[in-house]
Amino acid sequence: MTPIITAFEQSPDRGRGLARDMRVRWALEEVGQPYEVRLLSFKAMKEPAHLALHPFGQIPTYEEGNLTLFESGAIVFHIAERHAGLLPEDANARARAITWMFAALSTIEPPVVEREMARYLEGEETWYEQRLPLVEGRIRNRLRELSDRLGDADWLDGAFSAGDLLMVTVLRRLEGSGLVEEYQNLSAYVDRGKARPAYKRAFEAQLAVFRAASAG
Repeated sequence: MTPIITAFEQSPDRGRGLARDMRVRWALEEVGQPYEVRLLSFKAMKEPAHLALHPFGQIPTYEEGNLTLFESGAIVFHIAERHAGLLPEDANARARAITWMFAALSTIEPPVVEREMARYLEGEETWYEQRLPLVEGRIRNRLRELSDRLGDADWLDGAFSAGDLLMVTVLRRLEGSGLVEEYQNLSAYVDRGKARPAYKRAFEAQLAVFRAASAG
């Protein structure tokens, strides 16, 4: 059965591939699984039909037969478990790859999202100019630690895995900030992820949605 995922009808990132459906698209492309996309308006995301799929009224969701999932990390993990290519066969290497999935979403992403919220929601507050450097300092600490661990390796733990997929998508949220570029190996790491054919297919698919919405 062909999975169905949900995505923004008009993504606020203007086709840059930063919305979390990009992670799911990329995972599906990596494993060669065809999928369908149901586009949602912001209004529809808060209506009962979608809330039945995602209790917090967000995207993406994943539907396959009688299975419905929400949260991009959980969806990517499900895809990686069901298909070869995103998790190693060796048990220990598999466990380490899963650890990196959690690290991307639980350790690296929170301060990145905090920076986004500060910029977009708090920019006019009197304390914004003092707060932003503190947030960026926390991000730099995490990036430095990640850079030290990556070293000169291509990927986080041997071959490319779902851990790398999620980490690259998280680091991409800092594009335009100059923060990742302070660490040459992390910048090259993100570029390697973006150079993967599956990433390119996923990116073009989500960009086509933005182009169609703009043309309409």
